Amino acid sequence: MLTVVARTLAFPFSLLIAVVSVECSSSTPPGAALPEVEAGPAQEEDASGTTVDASDAGTAPDAFKPTGKCADAFGTALTAGFGRADGVIYSVQKPSDTGCIFPNSDHVIVQVLINSAVYRMVVNVQSDRAGSDPKIRVGALPHALPAPAFEEGWHLGAQLDYVATLGAHSTDATFTPLTLTDAVAKIASEVKVGDLVSVYAESGAGRPESTHLVHRNKTNQDGAIVVNPTSAPRFLLFHFDTQTF
Repeated sequence: MLTVVARTLAFPFSLLIAVVSVECSSSTPPGAALPEVEAGPAQEEDASGTTVDASDAGTAPDAFKPTGKCADAFGTALTAGFGRADGVIYSVQKPSDTGCIFPNSDHVIVQVLINSAVYRMVVNVQSDRAGSDPKIRVGALPHALPAPAFEEGWHLGAQLDYVATLGAHSTDATFTPLTLTDAVAKIASEVKVGDLVSVYAESGAGRPESTHLVHRNKTNQDGAIVVNPTSAPRFLLFHFDTQTF
């Protein structure tokens, strides 16, 4: 399998300091909806969302200057499989941001700038598993970033396990059941545009622009968002009511 190795960030970090917004603007012109990863035994939480709002179209943001606006084009460098995406937070697309391309009604999409292209990290904020509480369980845990060290790019094969790596369990007080609205607010409060980020997730076959399964998944393939990965790493962890570990 081909591993995409990162290179040094191509733009000066000084351009990112002034960025303060985490809102995803509806001013980006929508396009034809790309279907989300099809549901399957390990993918049932990643269904596609709502219809694109065609109003208030504008110009595309500068890919080298994250402003919090949604991207209107995405990269193609993610290879299929589980790994870790290292980059800069480009925007935080909420379920209410229906003017963004590829909106989603029950996921937050953290758009990450990697090697001059934007990628979609699709994160559940509500469960639709039959017979379960729809509230997502969200936890935050400080922990050193496991090897490899942060380096801009897609690190195919990087592993994360909530129990083995982080010592986290579903019964821990760090996990709180949150409604969709509260889960969106929690992610938006932690994930800041212009900051470095690492995201453990899976990229599906034929979907080189997106990752999903950013939650408790399976041995050594648990999804998470890591804010401040190079200074004070803080893992945002997610699991569903039916998952115990």
